[in-house]
Amino acid sequence: MSRSPQPLIQHLLELRRRALKSLAVIAILFLGLIYFANDLYYLLALPLLEQMPHGGQMIATDVTTPFVIPMKLTLYVALLLAIPYLLYQLWAYVAPGLYQHERRLVLPLVIGSAVLFYAGMAFAYFVVCPLLFTFFTAIAPQGVTMATDIASYLGFIMGMFFSFGLAFEVPVALCLLCWSGVTSPEKLTRQRPYYIVAAFVVAMFLTPPDVMSQTMLAVPLCLLFEVGILLGRFYRRQPAEEHADD
Repeated sequence: MSRSPQPLIQHLLELRRRALKSLAVIAILFLGLIYFANDLYYLLALPLLEQMPHGGQMIATDVTTPFVIPMKLTLYVALLLAIPYLLYQLWAYVAPGLYQHERRLVLPLVIGSAVLFYAGMAFAYFVVCPLLFTFFTAIAPQGVTMATDIASYLGFIMGMFFSFGLAFEVPVALCLLCWSGVTSPEKLTRQRPYYIVAAFVVAMFLTPPDVMSQTMLAVPLCLLFEVGILLGRFYRRQPAEEHADD
């Protein structure tokens, strides 16, 4: 099946239509979650609250913070919940420009990217954050009361979610590189030592400045690299695809 060419104005109108649909879904989710804004923040703060000393609590250092921060979190949650729909809209937009065999390969990557992003966030929330907060509260100097500002905590935790969610996309990125012919599983295997070093360097920039969080991101990156090499064998560019592009 060949690509179906469309005028530029038609592409722009289609992109506008799908962008408006995506914004509408995010707005609907946001409005539906507003009532639970404080509950959402409590769930987000639970990994830290469970590690605080008895009687410890979080604080708000600005007058509007107790209202603004839960609303901001609710918007983030609405956006995250809308990711599958956003990816579907992206897929529906580019699918008409793909060959039939390309559609069969791209669709699993679109689905897998959403699943891996959620998996990275879950790993950060259920594994990394509890260990980090246990470590941080244990090394607090004597006489220092741990009272984290809710705005600072939101920025920290969302940064962790984004870092681990993005890091878990490594298999998808490697599959795309193998499919496009930029690299191959054999080349990736030979470059493994360089990737391990690069994983720790990337983890150093994406995580807070402590060895524990950097290691807990770098190790999954290395494991996901091996998964990407394995999956890349199924996305190896075939000669027939190269002729089809001509």
